[in-house]
This record gives sequence, C-alpha cells and structure tokens, in this order.
Amino acid sequence: MTPWFFGYGSLVNTATHSYPAARPAQLVDHRRIWVAADRVDVVYLSVHAVPGHRIDGLIAQVPGADWQALDQRETGYARHDVTDQISSSDAAGPVAVYQVPPEITQTANGHHILLSYLDVVIQGFARQFGTAGAHAFFDSTDNWHIPVKDDRAAPRYPRAQRLTAEERALTDKLLAQVQ
Repeated sequence: MTPWFFGYGSLVNTATHSYPAARPAQLVDHRRIWVAADRVDVVYLSVHAVPGHRIDGLIAQVPGADWQALDQRETGYARHDVTDQISSSDAAGPVAVYQVPPEITQTANGHHILLSYLDVVIQGFARQFGTAGAHAFFDSTDNWHIPVKDDRAAPRYPRAQRLTAEERALTDKLLAQVQ
C-alpha cells in the first residue's frame, strides 16, 4: 500500500515538489503554528493538536514508500501518522504529517518568518483553494505576532517561487490584517 503525506505549508505549492496524485484534504483537530527552534533565526510552520479545528492542505503519494528525499526536505521535523485524522477518502494508504517536535521549540526571541517562504505558501493555497483558501490559511495559523523579514529581493527560502504582482499583493494584504 502506497503511503501518503499531508502537506499544510510549502508542500501545498506543487511547484515545489513532484509528488504524484496531490489532492486537497483536511487534517482534523489541528491548527498550524509558527514555532522557533534553536538551530536557526527563522521560525518553522508546524501543526499542533487543537480539538474542533481543521486545516486545509494536500495529500500526495510517496512512491515506493521512499521517504528519504521528503525526510531530507523536512529536516528539523518529525514524521507522524495521522491516517485517522485526515478527512479524505482519496488516500488508499497510511498518511503522515511532519511536525516540529515540541521538545525542541523555544520562544521566538529574535526569530522571524521569512516572507519568501510565506509567499510560496500563499501562492500554493491561492492556486489550490482560491483566495478564500489563502484567507483560511491565515485564520487557521497561530503566532502571527512573530515579525516577518522581507527577503523578497534576495530570498533565503531555497524553494522560493516567482510570484505575480497579484500574488504578492494578496500575501501583503493578508499579512497586514494579522500583524
């Protein structure tokens, strides 16, 4: 049985990967959260259990159960089985999600959200779920008090994408509403 992963951030942007059969799904009883770890000065997007909530994302197959490339991409995250918390009948196998281990998180002093990363995420959500999906991303994500570093001119995020003027404006508009 082919395993699947649930992507809730940059993995929603299919321009950043080539995993097959990507399709919309929801992770039940969770919210997204920006978290800091001691390794770098940027925060990671993670998930945490919050009963009664759900987040949109994509599920996609991991051919041959070869997790090596995805595990490498998601360095700093731990993989967890969430098969029973996915609201999609499309996955014909187990589903995993990547989460920053709570034991390595810390207060976000001096940490920031990379705008180049947020741009990629919002581009993916807007393309998959429309403008309403981009709004829902912001509404279902915690810790927006963390400052954003504008690195668009020289993106630090390794999978930064070219955005249209409309895509940049959407990210800017939604970000202004939460900061």
